[in-house]
Amino acid sequence: MTLLQIFLLVLILRLLAQLCLDHLNKKEVQRNSGALPKEFTGVMDDATYAKSVRYTLAKHQFGLFETIVDTVILGIIILSGVLPWFYAVFSEWMGKAAWASAFFLVVVSLLMSVLSLPLEWWSQFKIEGKFGFNRSSLGLWISDKLKGAAIGLIIGFPLLWLLFKLVDWIGSNWWIWGFILFFCFQLLMMILYPMLIMPLFNKLTPLPEGSLKDRLMALAESTAFKASTIQVMDGSKRSSHSNAFFTGFGRFRRIVLFDTLIEQLDESELAAVLAHEIGHYKRGHIPKMLLVSSLLTLGTFWLVDYLSRSAWFFQGFGFNETSLPIAFLLFMLLSGLFTFWVSPLFSLLSRKHEYEADAFAVAAVGEQEPMVSSLQKLSEKNLSNLTPHPLYSAFHYSHPTLLERERAIRALPK
Repeated sequence: MTLLQIFLLVLILRLLAQLCLDHLNKKEVQRNSGALPKEFTGVMDDATYAKSVRYTLAKHQFGLFETIVDTVILGIIILSGVLPWFYAVFSEWMGKAAWASAFFLVVVSLLMSVLSLPLEWWSQFKIEGKFGFNRSSLGLWISDKLKGAAIGLIIGFPLLWLLFKLVDWIGSNWWIWGFILFFCFQLLMMILYPMLIMPLFNKLTPLPEGSLKDRLMALAESTAFKASTIQVMDGSKRSSHSNAFFTGFGRFRRIVLFDTLIEQLDESELAAVLAHEIGHYKRGHIPKMLLVSSLLTLGTFWLVDYLSRSAWFFQGFGFNETSLPIAFLLFMLLSGLFTFWVSPLFSLLSRKHEYEADAFAVAAVGEQEPMVSSLQKLSEKNLSNLTPHPLYSAFHYSHPTLLERERAIRALPK
């Protein structure tokens, strides 16, 4: 069996698995689409629940189409021979120096992102817009895409150039130093992203003086979570969905609340949400996930180095020579075919962290109800799917469902 045949087989198997999961989830939602299930009494009224079912099914229909389109596009890119042809044309025109290789990967990435734009537009303005979530204008959406592409070029090109130069400077051990380079860059971006990049897309303002700020700062102090500031982000200019997070580390740490979150929750609930985010920090979830990410990145660099020296790998996909940038490109395109099958493991770890952060929040605020009511309100405001199929949830949900989280919170000692 050739590499292209193996690729086609794995591609079809993943598609079938995705379609099966989507079908199971759709049936589960439809099975519970009548009256609001009794276990969710008080979370939302019947009209809102019916709307959440319609929203879930609309996203299901669109997601089904998106899955098929993405699979077809990947199949065409790999099987048609367009990649070897484009690389040959590009190399003949630009050469194969480190800067040309870096530019090649940036160009391919931008072209791939362009292919996804129609589906992203439909999701934003048709699906999200139909159910009242979209608040972005077409001009703002286009501006966001152009800014994102520019940032990708400004940051991605020199980073990739430096990576490929490591091969010239260091030789066979380039992948070790390449990993160190990317790890240090990741840490640097944890500081620079909220300071330099996030403000290009959103306005961040200090939380106004008042009882809410006093309460949140007192909570941060009582949990020994020192943050430089609490900021409000104008997420409402794009979506009515809400969120809260903290960025950076050390003295660069800052807490960010969406303005929509402040609109939707009362002060006790906002304190519980903040305590949950602090819980991620106090329970060491950030360094744990950073460690997992680092190990995966190190494995990726080792594997790409191995593949870049394997003529059979390139010949199997129609290339006549070994090439480090092509090895990176093929890995980027093909890795999703395998990470899909282990995604439940990462979801399981993420869910464990969410349970731990919930428990910390309950202990920090001294009662269960604010955490429970905040989760219920956010589920209502976001029209969350209250009854996903367990198998679908295992593959696609990084957070436990509302019912799972509520039961876990209720089981905590009071």
